[in-house]
Amino acid sequence: MENYAGFWIRVLAYIIDTIILALAGSVLGAIYVFSVLGLDNDPSYLSGGADLLNLFSIIISVAYFAGMESSTWQATLGKKALGLVVTDVSGNRISLMRGVGRYFAKILSAIILLIGFIMVAFTARKQGLHDIIAGTLVLKGTPETVGTDLSVFE
Repeated sequence: MENYAGFWIRVLAYIIDTIILALAGSVLGAIYVFSVLGLDNDPSYLSGGADLLNLFSIIISVAYFAGMESSTWQATLGKKALGLVVTDVSGNRISLMRGVGRYFAKILSAIILLIGFIMVAFTARKQGLHDIIAGTLVLKGTPETVGTDLSVFE
């Protein structure tokens, strides 16, 4: 059971990912603002831009989390930095669609007063609600060391 990634290490991985996405979003947002303002510096061109930036932010977040977790790395940059991987319940790499489902299931984990995330601290396999819904695990290790035999985690 010690190879399941617990609550605090997952929180730290998420903080790292949030910092990375915030930096990337700031750069992309600045590029957007300066490209829209152009040379005349008239901020009226920015009306409606916030909605576009919010949509773009969601797309980038889904692509980052689902894409990275379903890649051969099986982890976002934050998870990789801390030696974590995302697998299905059999220890296999997840598909992109499972990654997308896991991302959107996190919304449910969040809107119920974060209880879906807090569940990680109390479930046997350290799964949050979003992990249970998507059928995923977060394990300590690398894609090479995490095999399909999860009996080693029991």
